[in-house]
Amino acid sequence: MRAEPLNRTEARREHGIKAAPAPRARYATGAIKACLVMIDAALAAACFVGAYAWREGESLIAGGVAAWSGMWSESFAPYAALLPLVVVMRLLTHAYYRLYRLRGEFAYVDEFARVFKATAVASLLIVAAAFLYRGGYEYRAFSYARGVFLLDFIFAFAVMGALRIVLRVTQAAARKRGVNLIPTVVVGCNAEAAACIDEMTNRPALGYRVVGVVESQAEMRRAEFAGVPVIGELDDLADAIRRTGARECIIADAEVSREILFETMIAVGRRASVEFRLAPTLFNCLPRKTEVDQIGALPMMRLFREPLSRSARIAKRCTDLLISAGALLILSPIWILAALAIRLDSPGGVLFRQERVGMDGRLFLCYKFRTMRIDADDRTHREYQQLYIAGKPETNLGDESKPVYKMTGDPRVTRTGRLLRRLSLDELPQLLNVLAGDMSVVGPRPPIPYEVEFYQPAHRRRLDMKPGLTGLWQVSGRNRLSFDEMVRLDVFYIENWSLRLDFKIMLQTLPVMLRGEAY
Repeated sequence: MRAEPLNRTEARREHGIKAAPAPRARYATGAIKACLVMIDAALAAACFVGAYAWREGESLIAGGVAAWSGMWSESFAPYAALLPLVVVMRLLTHAYYRLYRLRGEFAYVDEFARVFKATAVASLLIVAAAFLYRGGYEYRAFSYARGVFLLDFIFAFAVMGALRIVLRVTQAAARKRGVNLIPTVVVGCNAEAAACIDEMTNRPALGYRVVGVVESQAEMRRAEFAGVPVIGELDDLADAIRRTGARECIIADAEVSREILFETMIAVGRRASVEFRLAPTLFNCLPRKTEVDQIGALPMMRLFREPLSRSARIAKRCTDLLISAGALLILSPIWILAALAIRLDSPGGVLFRQERVGMDGRLFLCYKFRTMRIDADDRTHREYQQLYIAGKPETNLGDESKPVYKMTGDPRVTRTGRLLRRLSLDELPQLLNVLAGDMSVVGPRPPIPYEVEFYQPAHRRRLDMKPGLTGLWQVSGRNRLSFDEMVRLDVFYIENWSLRLDFKIMLQTLPVMLRGEAY
């Protein structure tokens, strides 16, 4: 039974909670941003000057006069007149695409995409300004070399991209040491809240530090939840945020009324710069691909039944063909080595063929490198999958902090098979399925027919798209996720598909394979 509510000082002392040093952190972040802006400005100017020197091969300075005197050569003077514009355009587009945002989660793929967009847009604006403004009245008749602007774009993208990667690698290393983490309060003591806490605790690179949990139901009284101290109840949310110095508040309970949420936001105040986020529960968020329609005077929201349009299916199929054909050629030496290892390790064929369920429930033969003995019995796996799909807790072979939903120590698996599974190399022959059109490079995991027999109606939504070699589930935790969480990720991928999302998942797959997290 929990004691009476403590005052602010006693609560901090009991739970070891300290108010976050927000002013110092803000000053440090501001100083880093200021340095980044100055570095960007210097690099923008250097890239433009370097592009001119590379393209024209002429001197920048007139008669050997020092650069700081501003005496540019006659040939470079029209370009020098554009330098202030180049720097300003680069900085403005970087700010617009949030390249100076240092708080919260980041992904290297997204960072590169933002750098590319910012660089491309700035280059287009620079070109437009150059051919309209032409360096002012003095150079109105001058014709700029297009090659200089093209080289400037290439140099700027390479240099700015490298700078952001160095910055983010440094930031990730600092976060692992507990630096640059956003103090966060989670509202709710349910499975969704536990998943949020587990994700942020186990992945400090996301940039969050959970400092406390606020109970959303008054009758549920406890001292801690998921290893984090419970610091108050829903009525005390604003006070808990101020007391802990939290900069973000994640609402993980769908039962929290919007009136209480808005009252809390007003009580905390806009100047506190606290961000509020809602953590969606399973199957309760609308897909992005919706359409607002009207029937008479009634507004309606139509959900697209087809996950992909005709043009999207063509684009995805063309991408599958190009990537699978290229991968087969590049990875052919690995095929040979894997085949030799399998034949030397145990008797039997190199390839394993198994019926799998594809899009819309169609059956197809799935190819894999053989990782088990030829007399392996699937009864144990069938029973485990039935319990796993039903959500039985005994299928978690790890613990609450580090769940493992995978049969470990399976005696049917060979020594070579364990290595191939750990690196996901056993799935390379599925590139043949991609070429044949039964699978895609990215998509949900292809289920076995007896697994589909245990599906609930909601689970069958993951059959709305071709299964894939890799997918959102594979790069988001894989064997650490329950079956319902896997379905949730598959449905999210289907509803939010784009080529950009496919490429992002592909780029995230390789690090997962190299770290051996695939098995």
